[in-house]
Amino acid sequence: MSSLLAPDLMAPGLMVPGAQTLSDLVPAMGQALKGQRPAGLGLPEAQRYVFLLVDGMGRENLEQSRHLAPTLSDMHMCHDLTCQVPSTTATSLSCIGTGATPGRHGVVGYTFRAPSGRAMNALSWANGDDPEVIQPHLTAFEDVAAAGVAVSSVGPARFERSGLTRASLRGPRFVAIRDEGDVDERVRKTLAASRAGDLSLTYVYERSLDHVGHGEGWQSSAWRSRLMWVDNLVGALLDELDAGTVLVVTADHGMVDVPQDHRVMVEDEAGLLAEVDLLAGEPRFRHIYTRRPGEVAQRWQRVLGDRAQIVVGNDAIEQGLFGHVDDSTRSRFGDVLAITRDDWAIMSRATPKELTLVGMHGSLTPQEMRIPLLAQVCEG
Repeated sequence: MSSLLAPDLMAPGLMVPGAQTLSDLVPAMGQALKGQRPAGLGLPEAQRYVFLLVDGMGRENLEQSRHLAPTLSDMHMCHDLTCQVPSTTATSLSCIGTGATPGRHGVVGYTFRAPSGRAMNALSWANGDDPEVIQPHLTAFEDVAAAGVAVSSVGPARFERSGLTRASLRGPRFVAIRDEGDVDERVRKTLAASRAGDLSLTYVYERSLDHVGHGEGWQSSAWRSRLMWVDNLVGALLDELDAGTVLVVTADHGMVDVPQDHRVMVEDEAGLLAEVDLLAGEPRFRHIYTRRPGEVAQRWQRVLGDRAQIVVGNDAIEQGLFGHVDDSTRSRFGDVLAITRDDWAIMSRATPKELTLVGMHGSLTPQEMRIPLLAQVCEG
């Protein structure tokens, strides 16, 4: 649980993690499966949980599209939930898998400075150190499995031995999906996984909504069509899962569409890269590594003005933006943080793939930070 940033460090229109976050979710289901009352999140008690993570389905994105997702809209909204910081997939999935805040699990963004000193990509694991070095702690999934619960992960086959899986999502028995577009395969394998024991926790990862949002924007017809597909998947799970199973649906972050004229190119802004040793993170939340954080922060704030909130990394850490930060993970956080406001993004030609994005996330706007927590007891 994160303490709040001091008001003078947080600009209007930005928010910090709430009292309950993604880090609390697996431990709460684990409590119920161990015979304890799950605290704080309002989840129904059950002996079998199926936990569907829909990448990129922020609460505000969903609420503005309720008419396209009748099944999701009819599910019970359990609690106000936020992701941690930054609002990005690798960090959020690590919060889910470990039950810890970014300051402890150390997967602090899409890209960040690894212990090797290089900028690593936490999704592809390019330039990444050994996964057990990046995240050495017992995961929340491992903790639940150690209690005798059958824990499974249903996801794309390519992720079975990925660096992120090995670092932050280890513990479950992996159930590979060969065709991500095949709802029947997903439902069939999820049902079998949920029946693996009298007590079970089955994690299901669905990534296509986020992929469409990045390429086309979350306000596009393609995104709306994909949300309807996700809603159909949820309906199929509710229809087929055994009676008494609780289906829990949440997301890892929301999404903001960034117009072309709201993209700041760091190479084109005089002085932004001066005294910067390494630029990482992503367009909506930049980790800036420098030996002169005070000077660099002042320069970035002067250039960017109200387009971004610039914070010295030590100040953000001391105020608890990332939870308690272990000594082993401190160097991974930027010495300066550039947190974009509204629908702005900070781009670099050094990362050309990012230039193609329409929908983005990573910052601390409510649209990116707030996520749904939905649950329903299946009737079988």
